[in-house]
Amino acid sequence: MATGLDLFRLEGKRALVTGSSQGIGFALAEGLAAAGAEVVLNGRDEGKLAAAAERLGGAKTLAFDVTDAQAVAAAVDGFEADHGAIDILVNNAGMQHRTPLEDFPPEAFERLMRTNVTSVFLVGQAVARHMIGRGAGKIINIASVQTALARPGIAPYTATKGAVGNLTKGMATDWAKHGLQCNAIAPGYFETPLNQALVDDPEFSAWLAKRTPAGRWGKVEELVAACIFLASPGSSFVNGHTLFVDGGISVSL
Repeated sequence: MATGLDLFRLEGKRALVTGSSQGIGFALAEGLAAAGAEVVLNGRDEGKLAAAAERLGGAKTLAFDVTDAQAVAAAVDGFEADHGAIDILVNNAGMQHRTPLEDFPPEAFERLMRTNVTSVFLVGQAVARHMIGRGAGKIINIASVQTALARPGIAPYTATKGAVGNLTKGMATDWAKHGLQCNAIAPGYFETPLNQALVDDPEFSAWLAKRTPAGRWGKVEELVAACIFLASPGSSFVNGHTLFVDGGISVSL
């Protein structure tokens, strides 16, 4: 049995990270690669994917729309047939839409649900079907501090991330018996393209610094160790858990 730091090595494993051409997804892919995994980047923009892959020294890419059931199944099944097993899945693809709830467009709500929740189900299911046959696999869903908390203007986003947390529990309940570990990471407020408008807002950044015990925005590289842990043999008996990486904001009044 592996011990010490060997519990967190990922040599010989292959990881698919959705929405990984930039931001949190790219940082997680980079971290998994540094831990020894072969990384497969996903997104819809093939140009952005190619540029991201070059930054990672020539990582594989797999372009498909995570909200399209047929495209997901074809991409995952085709990749497994051509290249071999996907041992680790990070469901990172997501989006945000900020509007007061009373004015929130129904089409924006549906788009959020498809991107943030349906994609986790579709890609998770497609990859899990192969993992189940092998009796092993790691699925890591990217939740949010909004899995547990809410703030004005993003109620539908909060609903989607609450759903991701509960879907993660459901995945673990159904698939742990097949040797899969299904967990989630819940980032707090991190400096990413998704949050750029808030990062650039001095009033919001001042509020966040006072509200967060750590007193600052998170940096995407601070999510990497949590992902490596959940992807590694070190988390072999961790299942259905949501790990908050949020500078303490979710535990502080």
